Amino acid sequence: MPLLNLGVVAHVDAGKTSLTERLLFEAGVLDEPGSVDDGTTNTDSMELERRRGITIRAAVTSFAIDGLVVNLVDTPGHPDFIAEVERSLAVLDAAVLVVSSVEGVQPQTVVIWRALRRIGVPTVLFLNKVDRAGADVARTLAQVRARLTPHAVMLAEVADAGRRNARVRQLPLDSDPVIEAVADVDDGVLAAWLAGERVSRRRVRRAIRRGVPRNAATPVLCGSAVTGAGVPELRRALVELLPPAVEQDGPLAGTVFAVDRDEVGRRAWLRLWSGQLRVRDRIPSATARPERVTQLEVSEPGGGVVSPTARAGQIVAVRGTSAQIGHTVGQPPRRRTHRFPPATMQALVEPVDPTQRTALYAGLAELADEDPLVDLRIDQHAGEALISLHGEVQKEVVAALLSERFGIRARFAQTMTACIERVVGAGDGAELIKQDGNPYLAGIGLRIEAAPAEHGVTFSPGIERGRLPVAFITATEEGVRRALRQGPHGWPVTDCTVTMTSSQYWPRQSKPHQKFDKSISSVAADFRNLAPVVVAAALRRAGTRVCHPVNRFELELPRPAHSAVAALLGRLGAPILDAAADGAYLRLVGTLPSARLPRLAAVLPDLTGGEGVLVTRFDHYAPVTDERPPTLRRRGPDPADRQGWFRAVPR
Repeated sequence: MPLLNLGVVAHVDAGKTSLTERLLFEAGVLDEPGSVDDGTTNTDSMELERRRGITIRAAVTSFAIDGLVVNLVDTPGHPDFIAEVERSLAVLDAAVLVVSSVEGVQPQTVVIWRALRRIGVPTVLFLNKVDRAGADVARTLAQVRARLTPHAVMLAEVADAGRRNARVRQLPLDSDPVIEAVADVDDGVLAAWLAGERVSRRRVRRAIRRGVPRNAATPVLCGSAVTGAGVPELRRALVELLPPAVEQDGPLAGTVFAVDRDEVGRRAWLRLWSGQLRVRDRIPSATARPERVTQLEVSEPGGGVVSPTARAGQIVAVRGTSAQIGHTVGQPPRRRTHRFPPATMQALVEPVDPTQRTALYAGLAELADEDPLVDLRIDQHAGEALISLHGEVQKEVVAALLSERFGIRARFAQTMTACIERVVGAGDGAELIKQDGNPYLAGIGLRIEAAPAEHGVTFSPGIERGRLPVAFITATEEGVRRALRQGPHGWPVTDCTVTMTSSQYWPRQSKPHQKFDKSISSVAADFRNLAPVVVAAALRRAGTRVCHPVNRFELELPRPAHSAVAALLGRLGAPILDAAADGAYLRLVGTLPSARLPRLAAVLPDLTGGEGVLVTRFDHYAPVTDERPPTLRRRGPDPADRQGWFRAVPR
């Protein structure tokens, strides 16, 4: 059977989870559709999802339509979880973007639409809630054409919009409104139409199907996920207009897009692009060595099915691997790779009950394993855990998960902007064995040099390769990377190269007639624990600069609001990079420090009469120009305090 990996995406409260429930019900998977308001949805399995009526984690379920197997991915809609949305989009063949015909095109709708276009996911629009008071399909379609795409092809019409008994009728493909819309995007249909020839439904369908993958045509349908009006027409469009998964032969290639746990244990969700995956195959993992697959569970109508193999196009839950979200197997299509934006907020987490501190750390570590954006740093000495965040709602989610899954009540403190430190020069540091109080049986020389922005951290053994046992080089690199997680100002240090310039060690030896003696032989821990001291000395000489996150924003606003908004942007220190007019709206593009975005978002609705659309994404880090840059309190002993480090981290 052909496959279609389909995503249902939308602004929060537009009705995407309700539409998912309706599609499953219509396909016979559910006896009755669940209700978001009643907390009875099937794809929202977390208690918080049911209680808040929002989707937090992507969920996969399957159903069949006319011989087509659809793997349906229900994704979050809240802005705090846009990363969860985007990493799910990267594995889709197509998507249904749900737009409320009451509220119209909303800011998050624009964000998701642009992500769909950037990744290249063919999309159908579904204008939902036609049965609600205030529904206006014509107005919403006009917003779609103005703010999303001018190539929208309306394929349905609604009667009695705004009433509970609203009815939807599919427009014939050879009707004038459909042909006119398709003629704008297909030269063949345009020529036939202008020549007065009869344009067949088959020809129109073929033109739409050809234009959807290229974003040259976007089918639009309407209906109500609650009453089911318009859903049969949507189901028909999924089969007739969207391109199914391509079953490619060749080398194995796949993308890990989700990690979760069930009653059996950990599983990684993988989209296969080509080849076949079998039980006992070895695939890349979070460790240095490939790991053997112990079980495959393929998503099929009726639930997951344990299978010895999985083929290209399928979504499969893999057990036996520590692979994390974003990891790839083989070479997936380049457009389907996803770069996770860094979090721009972080907060301290602590247990309400101090006796649960160890359990808190274990729970947070498990959540960080399931979500790569929860960057977790634990300080055992100070009894603190620091996590990265993309929004305030994310804190509630983490707290709810800790309570539901681990029975831990947690609280957050000191939410702050997440900065970094960049190396600005070059510096050397060195320590010799058993000299100047060095307690470790190791000697290390390191040189740290500034690298271009976005370079990250590169470690090289330098001339010590071949002169030092590999295990000691690996331990040195581990110590270097651990030390760079906290720079002189407390922030992570990045964009630098670290090179070993010298090394010393005592070879493996023992006293006469005895076994290996650690007291007279170097071990990996000596290099791992000494490296932070050498890094601190080298950083002191090289120097670092604190940089804060800066977002790029695109702002659409009505012309009368321009003066007030421009004045606000000036006060916030937001340079305008581009400006353009589109009818009654202006589009402004600029940059703004992430810490100031909440102030802009808070007052924008009042300044624009609720019509302003703000879309932001992380753009770059910029140096902090304050005389006293922000600092983050160090967690654990400070390797810059050489003697204090030796006392706190004995051999």
